[in-house]
Amino acid sequence: MVALQAITVAALRVFAILYRRKRKNNQKPFPHRRFQPVYVDDNELQLYDYGCDLYEDMLAAIDSAREYIYLETYIWKGDEIGRKFKEHLAKKAAEGVEVYVVFDWFGNLVVPRAFKSFPSSIHKMAYHPIKHPWQLFDPRRYALDHRKMLSVDGKIGFIGGFNLGSLYATEWRDTHLRISGPFAADLVRAFIDFWNRSSPKGDTINRRMQRKFDPFISLRGNDAIRLTFPIRDMYIDAIDKAERSILLTNAYFVPDHILLGALKSAAARGVDVRILVPWISNHIDVDWVARGYFQECLKAGIRIFGYQHMLHAKTCTIDGQWSTVGTANLDRLSSIGNFEINVEVYSAEFAQQMQELFECDLTDAEELTLDKWVHRHWYTKLSERILAPLRFMM
Repeated sequence: MVALQAITVAALRVFAILYRRKRKNNQKPFPHRRFQPVYVDDNELQLYDYGCDLYEDMLAAIDSAREYIYLETYIWKGDEIGRKFKEHLAKKAAEGVEVYVVFDWFGNLVVPRAFKSFPSSIHKMAYHPIKHPWQLFDPRRYALDHRKMLSVDGKIGFIGGFNLGSLYATEWRDTHLRISGPFAADLVRAFIDFWNRSSPKGDTINRRMQRKFDPFISLRGNDAIRLTFPIRDMYIDAIDKAERSILLTNAYFVPDHILLGALKSAAARGVDVRILVPWISNHIDVDWVARGYFQECLKAGIRIFGYQHMLHAKTCTIDGQWSTVGTANLDRLSSIGNFEINVEVYSAEFAQQMQELFECDLTDAEELTLDKWVHRHWYTKLSERILAPLRFMM
């Protein structure tokens, strides 16, 4: 079985490479749009679905910094966009602004070592939790820092699915959020808590931000070391409350049976449940594992849409009231594994924008039907069966 799985994955990856080359020559840019800011309580929220627009505003926020900049990302490419962020951060550090950056050690293995060297004026951490040999036997230490956020002076914060790199600027459909206002301090606290628990001794951040409850916006963060994973529970609770619609977009849809059961139950009580996933993502093996769920979903009345470009977003909006944007995929690595962070928003106006974004994405997607899916090629079904056991590791 292991040999069959290895052969299947290898064949699928070759297919994916050929497929992307063919599509790249003929494919038009994916549809995207600009949204107007909306206000939730005392906070201004700006939604992004296009990397170029996001990076422009992130760099402008960095340039406006007067006290401190906290940047955390899973992947930081050493390309034009990556260098631009590095240069802007170095400039602000030279001006006396406190600059702290975190990136995941494993996620950046292919990034040139020279790029990962920063000026001494910048506090840098390549997150690698295994610091002692005995920690190799601790499963918590294999968690990745999959979070992506930027905090500037406690006044502006960015959070969402975008990593840093030229590829993501124009070729990947992702979703990010800028928050300007009091809630931006929550992102500062999230960064400081992670830095102080993970950074080298003697390089702690002593800044303290006031803690408070906000009934309209909140952060949900998975903490692998503490074994707390509230994002999955947040999704299940919101899905269980749905009465009219669930519009779910996710790059890697490999749900556990409880989350899948919640979606099926919602469809059974008449909720319009729609799931948007990439048809061919950057992880073709995960795509095939995800397809093992499609027949069960379609039979339950859940509508499935395959996005025709690379889709990396992790969002959901329910009943025109509740929405979430963040870094967590609906797979086991995100649900009960990696460090993740999502923002949860209660706002009809923001939910309206999320619905409009979902409808925009559907113009570049194809809906699967049960009849078509049941009659797919035999070798497709066989590949799904061979890879099905891998769902417990994804």
